[in-house]
Amino acid sequence: MHGSQPTTANHRSAATRVALWALGQESLVLVLPDDAPAALSTSDDPGTPTQPLVEVLAVGHGRASANTRNTATAIGTRLRVLGHDATSADGWRTLRVFQRDDVTGLHTTSHLRARENGTSLQSWTSVRNDGPAPLVLQAVSSLMIGRPVGAAPVADTLSLEGHGEWVGENRWAWTRLSDQAGLVGLDLPAHQHQDARGARSLVSTGSWSSGRYNPAGVVLADGGPALAWQVEHNGAWRAELGVRLDGEDEELLVLGLFGPTDDDHAWTRVLGAGETFVSVPVSVAASDGWQESLAELTRHRRALRRDPRRPVVVFNDYMNTIMGDPTTAKLLPLVDAAAQAGAEYFCIDAGWYDDGGDWWDSVGLWEPSAARFPDGGLRRVVDAIRGAGMVPGLWLEPEVVGVRSPLVDRLPDEAFLQRHGVRITEHDRYLLDLRHGDVLKHLDEVVDRLVEDFGVGYFKLDYNVTPGAGTDLDADSPGDGLLQQNRAHLDWLDGVLARHPGLVLENCASGAMRSDYALLSRLDLQSTSDQQNPLLYPPIAAGALVGILPEQAANWAYPQPDMTDEEIVFTVSTGLAGRFYLSGKLHDMTPEQAALVAAGVSLAKRWTSRLVGSVPFWPLGLPDWSAPLVASGLRGADESLVVVWWRGTGSTELALDLPAGAVDIAYGPPDDGWHLTRAGDGPVHVRIPAGPQARVLRVRHPDLVRPALD
Repeated sequence: MHGSQPTTANHRSAATRVALWALGQESLVLVLPDDAPAALSTSDDPGTPTQPLVEVLAVGHGRASANTRNTATAIGTRLRVLGHDATSADGWRTLRVFQRDDVTGLHTTSHLRARENGTSLQSWTSVRNDGPAPLVLQAVSSLMIGRPVGAAPVADTLSLEGHGEWVGENRWAWTRLSDQAGLVGLDLPAHQHQDARGARSLVSTGSWSSGRYNPAGVVLADGGPALAWQVEHNGAWRAELGVRLDGEDEELLVLGLFGPTDDDHAWTRVLGAGETFVSVPVSVAASDGWQESLAELTRHRRALRRDPRRPVVVFNDYMNTIMGDPTTAKLLPLVDAAAQAGAEYFCIDAGWYDDGGDWWDSVGLWEPSAARFPDGGLRRVVDAIRGAGMVPGLWLEPEVVGVRSPLVDRLPDEAFLQRHGVRITEHDRYLLDLRHGDVLKHLDEVVDRLVEDFGVGYFKLDYNVTPGAGTDLDADSPGDGLLQQNRAHLDWLDGVLARHPGLVLENCASGAMRSDYALLSRLDLQSTSDQQNPLLYPPIAAGALVGILPEQAANWAYPQPDMTDEEIVFTVSTGLAGRFYLSGKLHDMTPEQAALVAAGVSLAKRWTSRLVGSVPFWPLGLPDWSAPLVASGLRGADESLVVVWWRGTGSTELALDLPAGAVDIAYGPPDDGWHLTRAGDGPVHVRIPAGPQARVLRVRHPDLVRPALD
């Protein structure tokens, strides 16, 4: 069985070509032909086949050739270039590409924002229906890039993919695209010159954007630059890799990045005449070697952030400490101890609003408990925090209402996410619809009251349930309702920060189940996990740096008075692998234990100015979940910090390839048994006594020349 095959474009005729960057033997070039769709090409050779820059799947038009991907769409194949423009401002070079499909009258605009002096870009697509009839959209690409396979076959191409799970976040693994579940060799030229029909796809559903897969990755072809990517959306998304064939039987590996789609997320949008839809933003970054591509994506993420502030050391009372049961008696000793350790903010976590002791299904009003704070109320604790020189913070889960909350009957049904007129219920919670005016009024009043009445300067914003496909109320589909909800959530956050620009906001969703740069471009820090076992945290902390900026990757350090010095150093070192985030029963520690914790806090604060400009690297590669040795580094201009965790029981030795410079131990216990040697700028040889143990190493760079990572 066979059919006609729309081939990828091959621009041997004249076409306008706009170079975005050059990298070794490869470039990223915007190709604007007269007789074919616009494209991004990784080659400056005019004869190189290309993949259309925009793909649009719509009911009644579908695909021009059958496949289970979102390439070779009929509309994408028919698009023709109308023109383009370019502007430069604030460190970005922005190009817009205008195209039209004459059959439907659909106009598309591709927005490409390239960092000046960089090799990264952000992209999204807007589509406008200028035709006479409504168009039912099923998928709109944010970015499509095709790379000629050439001498590097698909079989030798690797995909770095991150797997997510509660207390098991940021588990990264390389997948060879020729693996059994991937893109096996099909001998496409022998089959009527047709494209392959499958794809290697990563799909995240609901509103936990990183609950199943991290919305980021790397494509690494043998012999060519690495391409890192991310989807910047706080909801459902899809990333796919597929193989297409040009008219001369040359294979093209295609990366496609999408928000929600019909096949994956029950998303359709009816686009009426004159209406516009805008896809979710995505980004890519290229460099020689996978670690350098992630370093470039790190720089790109910094450029995306809005009003970044100096990272502060936060003490949070939850993890392995109060665990959601705060009272005046429990908090006051912790406040004093946290201040003495060097914390700058003190966050009272879950439970501060509850009188009954079982608060999970009663949340929603966010009014301080009188029973938990009987003498002077919550204000007494907040005043103590401020009196100790720290800024007070509170935990909120604003997007949900417990089924026993009085708010359930005060808000109309339309204020809740629903399906077929029934409120969506998950784990004894309803989910608020942030498109509704009464919901926004309630949430704004809560935030304003807590800021104005208590001087709260920090909110930990949690999100412990997800609504599935979405809501069908006032939406064309459940996926459309969820996308509207996701965007309403971002608008609400923007409003909060506009009214209270000094607020520090933490992003949390059962740990790091909603970790993406729709949120992290706005918010200050990201909880990397709820993992309570310090021995299981190292691969989470090391892996977090693939998807989160170092100054935002908040790793828990939760030292306890019943720990040995080595155990304290182990968990404090985890905190120092990113943004330091402190908990633990510090008030019950001996002076020696408290000094050990304070030394870690001091290092974190001294390194802040370097942290905000550092890029991550992994001297041992990205770790397996059960790897006994884990190492991650933060490279600054004049020095680097490297955390090494040994999770085995006996002694061990290892060699680390680190940036050039003198190496010493920046953080460890008073009686240090680790032995470091280095000949010149060669590998650092490390002997470690019986574990588990961890240390923070420091490399003082001899000059400002950036050392290679790969």
